[in-house]
Amino acid sequence: MLITAYISINYRSVNSSPATYMGIFDRIRQLFAETDQGQEAGVTPFDFSFTQTGSGRCDECNGVGLLTTELQFMPDVVVTCSSCQGSRYKEEILEITYNGKSISEVLHLSIDEAIEFFKSVPYIHHKLVVMSELGLGYLRLGQSSSTISGGEAQRVKLAAELSKIKKGASNIYILDEPTTGLHVADIQKLLQCINRLVDSGHTVLVIEHNLDVIKTADHIIDIGPGAGRDVFKGSIVKANSHHCH
Repeated sequence: MLITAYISINYRSVNSSPATYMGIFDRIRQLFAETDQGQEAGVTPFDFSFTQTGSGRCDECNGVGLLTTELQFMPDVVVTCSSCQGSRYKEEILEITYNGKSISEVLHLSIDEAIEFFKSVPYIHHKLVVMSELGLGYLRLGQSSSTISGGEAQRVKLAAELSKIKKGASNIYILDEPTTGLHVADIQKLLQCINRLVDSGHTVLVIEHNLDVIKTADHIIDIGPGAGRDVFKGSIVKANSHHCH
């Protein structure tokens, strides 16, 4: 089997919001720029960025929506930006709406809310559905990466990969304890997505202690204490037989 790519899906934070990491924020900004209001104002997708200097982001907080005051020997003081009221943008940008919502209001939508809002935009809708299937429907489109846990970041990365699966490709995906912190129902959603990768011809290597995940594996490698030696290799059927003896 020819391996096309190796993808490590780890706990390192996504250095962006879910919308930017999933590759849908560019399309969202384009939709705003293409509205009648946007064309009349002469704006471009760039003006709806909250990370770029010279865009329509708030000059006071640089598009963060928060102001941080550093104090010696004490925790930093973080307050809502008084200039943009936490919206991240200048007033003239907020006046431009798409389907009745400003860019700030759209970024505040949860993934599940955005699925309904963007149901007529297939490219965006598809990626949002994949995220929801992985139990991430509660995250907000513009949520700061600093408030996204390692486990959530791992699933965002997995969603990004699932949404761009190409026929004929054969990748190896490595996941490090992806069920950490997940509800039982969300674990089942995760397993369904992993099975989709396998059914598409990919290999998924999962480092995991959760028995619900282990029993669904095609092949198991049980490593002993201290990762010193292999205790067992084989299928779940052989594993059950091995532990019975």
